[in-house]
Amino acid sequence: MVKELYFRFRNLILYGIIGGFCAALDFGVYTVLCYFEMLPYLLANIISIHVGIITSFVLNRSINFRVKDKAIQRFFSFYAVGLTGLGISELMLYLMVTLGGMNELICKLISIVVVALIQFILNKYITFKKYIPNG
Repeated sequence: MVKELYFRFRNLILYGIIGGFCAALDFGVYTVLCYFEMLPYLLANIISIHVGIITSFVLNRSINFRVKDKAIQRFFSFYAVGLTGLGISELMLYLMVTLGGMNELICKLISIVVVALIQFILNKYITFKKYIPNG
């Protein structure tokens, strides 16, 4: 039964593991850039998300979805999804930190969870969709 569940939800499980790693990397970069006051929080968010996007693409492409074709097209699709997530994250941070006065690290964690769910759906059905050749 456990094996059956794993195979049924393999993509979601691996996406979660890879996503957890990339989210930790994103949060780590964000925290360092904010904690040491190197950059304003919104700019730190942009940089940290780009680190997460690139790492996540490489790991999901090779380990999770195992698709090797159309690498450039898939990267730009994944990147577009990542930019969508970036926009959502920036908006959430601005609303919660600037307008709501909340802690920027807590808000970053909240935005990571929301954006990860949206991006999983978009990446599964758009970026890593198996292409059926015309024939």
